[in-house]
Amino acid sequence: MFRTMIDLDANATTPLDEAALEAMLPCLREHHGNPSSSHHAGRQSRAVIDSSRDTLAELLGCRSHELIFTGSGTESDNLAILGLARAYASKGRHLVTCQTEHHAVLHAFDYLEAHEGFRVTRLGVEPDGTLCPETLQAALRPDTTLVSLMSANNETGVCHPMEALSGVCRAAGVLFHCDGVQSFGKERLNTALFDALSIAAHKFYGPKGAGLLYLRGGLSLQPVQLGGAQESQRRPGTENAAAIAGMAAAARVAISRMDADAQRIEPLRNLLETRIKENCAGVELNGTLARRLWNTVNVTFPGSDAESLLMALDMEGVWASSGSACMVGSMQPSHVLQAMGRSPARAASSIRFSMGRSVTMEAVEAASQKVERVWNRLRE
Repeated sequence: MFRTMIDLDANATTPLDEAALEAMLPCLREHHGNPSSSHHAGRQSRAVIDSSRDTLAELLGCRSHELIFTGSGTESDNLAILGLARAYASKGRHLVTCQTEHHAVLHAFDYLEAHEGFRVTRLGVEPDGTLCPETLQAALRPDTTLVSLMSANNETGVCHPMEALSGVCRAAGVLFHCDGVQSFGKERLNTALFDALSIAAHKFYGPKGAGLLYLRGGLSLQPVQLGGAQESQRRPGTENAAAIAGMAAAARVAISRMDADAQRIEPLRNLLETRIKENCAGVELNGTLARRLWNTVNVTFPGSDAESLLMALDMEGVWASSGSACMVGSMQPSHVLQAMGRSPARAASSIRFSMGRSVTMEAVEAASQKVERVWNRLRE
């Protein structure tokens, strides 16, 4: 029998917005030409990409030639970190990131350190998950060339003070990359603060397989792929015109309704927190003292394990996550929560609930009851 599912895993991905689908359909049905071809069909596809680039540049407050289309947020992060570190290696080989970053960032730095002779400082955070500008300031050295920090954490929703962190980098003459994948569409990102910025379409109701890297004009970037001159020789490969069109359309909708979404969803997020605290004895909330994304709550259920909780919630019709969707399956304790000072046991018994546009008060009330039922059953 069909069950109505309650989607509380919007930070993992979002459904395709109708406007994005409508923008994609002409490319999927009619404009099938290669954007690099000079004939009419190719020019049609190129026109779609150029128009989408202009739309995204307008929304981000930058110039069109500063945008590079990629295949995902992970690729955008990799391209920024590997490409900038290598391009400016002659000026220094010291890099800085944070322990709570997404693995798309952490693994890129791990690779540079293990295989290319770079030295990496991984900054700690406060117990609430925030990074102090003073901590960043103390880590910079004369040979530091690149800092990469996320604007909002994908597991806890905790937001870093990006303006202050950018100021530290600007004063030191250090390049600053921001992983804005979880933030775009939920908070305003000012490209003037960054030298590079990564986003991914499927986090804001666009298609999967579409990402974007903003790169400030005048900066060098060493490509991480070879084989073509697309994207001004910075990212080879035939562009996915349909996905790019869908990303631009979804971005326009996301920005236009961001404030209204926040005003409607944040009280529902707060209600879920309240209900869980009232009804589930002994639970603990993570990162709630910090400024957070308005849709995210991270909860520890002591003495349990995330895998059992998630399986039981799924059987009850509630979708949630133990952290980054990219790491689910490994079921390792959250590196984010451990960096915040939580024990491995607590990190392994924590769940992220994240809300999207479909959430309602009725869904939140129902979900809180299901969480209570699952928690009490597993405790017994």
